[in-house]
Amino acid sequence: MTVLKNLHQELSRFRLRLIAAAAFVLFCFGLLVARLLFLQVVQHDTLLERAESNRVSVVPIVPNRGLIVDRHGVVLASNYSAYTLEITPSKVADLDQTIDQLSTVLDIQPRDRRRFRRLMDESKNFESLPIRTKLTDTEVARFAAQRFRFPGVDIKARLFRNYPLGEVGSHLLGYIGRINQAEKKAMDDWSEEDLANYRGTEYIGKLGLEQAYERELHGQTGFEEMETSAGGRAVRRLRNRPPTPGNTLHLSIDIKLQAMVERLFGDRRGALVAMDPRNGEVLAFVSKPTFDPNLFVDGIDADSWRELNESPDKPLLNRALRGTYPPGSTFKPFMSIAALNSGKRAASTVIMDNLTYSFGGRTFGSPETDRPGPKDMRLAIVSSSNVYFYSLANEMGVDLIHDQLEPFGFGRKTEIDLLGEVAGDLPSTEWKKRKFKRPEQQKWYAGETISLGIGQGYNNFTALQVATAVSTLSTGGLRFRPRLVQDIVDVVRHESRRTASDALTPLALRPADTKVVLNAMNGVTLEGTSRQVFAGAAYTSGGKTGTAQAVGLRPGERYAAIKADERKRDHSWYIAFAPVENPTIALAVIVENGSWGSSAAAPIARRVLDYVLAGTYPSEEDIALTQQAKTMAPIGTPRRVADVPLPGQAASAPQSATAASSAASGAMSAASGAAGANPATSAGPATPAATRAPRPAGPPAPAGSGASSAPTALHDPRAAAQATRPSPGASR
Repeated sequence: MTVLKNLHQELSRFRLRLIAAAAFVLFCFGLLVARLLFLQVVQHDTLLERAESNRVSVVPIVPNRGLIVDRHGVVLASNYSAYTLEITPSKVADLDQTIDQLSTVLDIQPRDRRRFRRLMDESKNFESLPIRTKLTDTEVARFAAQRFRFPGVDIKARLFRNYPLGEVGSHLLGYIGRINQAEKKAMDDWSEEDLANYRGTEYIGKLGLEQAYERELHGQTGFEEMETSAGGRAVRRLRNRPPTPGNTLHLSIDIKLQAMVERLFGDRRGALVAMDPRNGEVLAFVSKPTFDPNLFVDGIDADSWRELNESPDKPLLNRALRGTYPPGSTFKPFMSIAALNSGKRAASTVIMDNLTYSFGGRTFGSPETDRPGPKDMRLAIVSSSNVYFYSLANEMGVDLIHDQLEPFGFGRKTEIDLLGEVAGDLPSTEWKKRKFKRPEQQKWYAGETISLGIGQGYNNFTALQVATAVSTLSTGGLRFRPRLVQDIVDVVRHESRRTASDALTPLALRPADTKVVLNAMNGVTLEGTSRQVFAGAAYTSGGKTGTAQAVGLRPGERYAAIKADERKRDHSWYIAFAPVENPTIALAVIVENGSWGSSAAAPIARRVLDYVLAGTYPSEEDIALTQQAKTMAPIGTPRRVADVPLPGQAASAPQSATAASSAASGAMSAASGAAGANPATSAGPATPAATRAPRPAGPPAPAGSGASSAPTALHDPRAAAQATRPSPGASR
């Protein structure tokens, strides 16, 4: 009985253990099923995407950057492919030793090392950084034979920007450069679509049109999906979307005219802006000295950067856009139209000019070459009378002057299609309160108004602003926003999108008033300060010379005392428009420290008008002497514009549009295949010369036009305060 009872208990315990074991097994099996369901059902899409990403590698294909061409189709910025030697620092154990060993295989200069170190400071450790660019086929083959020795070092085919004309038009074109950390941080605010489009892009526009039209020039990034093995080796291409090249910028600039003006400046500093007053298209946009934008394409070396950045001539400063200067006597025609428009003075009013003007116990003088006598408005402009405009400024007052001239574009941005424009200074009582912090500096004194009449004092404008104002005056009040880009051409759809200048509300100027001023400006070229410069011109033009103080004079100090210091000499100005009857060009030119307006600036203006209106190009003898301010009217035998080649070219025509397009396509193809191609066996890169691209439909060029860059403004506010006390020779 006891045995049966024990057996029954053992069986009960056994069943309990069996049930517990079965439950445990079922529980574990349930966990496995649940996990399987979670992975196979709930996480199916996520895991499938992860598996595909391990199997499929998506490689971005950087698009071919758009071309930039002038109004006649001359290519100013293009692309070419070249090989680069690149190092990924995170994959290299000893960076210095690796570079030393590489230098035994390829030529690596100290400047290459310095540039590489600078790129490392600006980039992340896992990025591939170039230490040598533009390798030859021989160098590529030499490295390929010893590639096994250098883990983390590779050769890549990349697109490079090329500016065929070098320094010509550098400030308006700008340049591209490697994206730095600050720019990468700014990209965090971009949309997902924009960020995706820049995946794989390492270079963006840094200055000029390259920066302002970055989105148009960049294009659409393509991609390749490659199936890879477990070791990361490409097995086959699954699908791809080719990149869409950037659009072509078709400029209103005549690059041959631009190059001619830059030559005429020589080694002098200054700026010139020439535009079509009928639509605001800019024909020439010159800032001197210039620089070679090709230096920045693959990273400028420290020595070149130091030379550019520390030069007293400030070659990186876009003087046409950011350099501000007192306008001198070129301001007098605008003072005249302001007086007529406001009714403060009639054109027939005669003022006795005794060469001095007294106000508040101070005497304001005139140039030593001025002649005394009674002068009406026309004669005051033609002879550039200081006394006439001293008295006019006193009658009008600073606020009326501001209100009348601000609509011409003085003291405000013109909104040209470039970034970084400065507004300049057109003073008023409110302006002074905003400008200065201390209460004693904020008060406007009546004596400060006197110098404004002759373009001195606090007046400070850019050459672009002055040229825009001349354009408005020459057309009797028509206003346009100045534009450098004429058309944007979609190279895929072969469509041209017009970017014509925006017409602004015209100024309400009376035709009789503008006729008085324009007639007087025409008189300047016939009997006034620029008559010798425009002698024998085949067209009628209007103009005005200006000689503006670069520094203020102390009481009793004479100009001759500071003239010996070249950088303290007066600035030379000239404004012009032509033909008088129906202007097709208006311009402003300044030569820094060039002294008399008629000796330095006016001769440059004459040759620009000859180019545009008469289709003539100055002789080499004339150019050489004009660079030294030793000419008036052109000398020697002028040439036809069509017969003069562009800088660096022979007299033969440039490469055809088809060749230019083929070169661009080849560059894009080389970059597209860089991921999977062996650079050592690929076709070698070639750098194109200046080329011509197709010119889209648009209005014809002006008659005779040859159809066959964080610098600060130059003006010192302290000099402005001193300039309110002009002395003899202050404005001519």
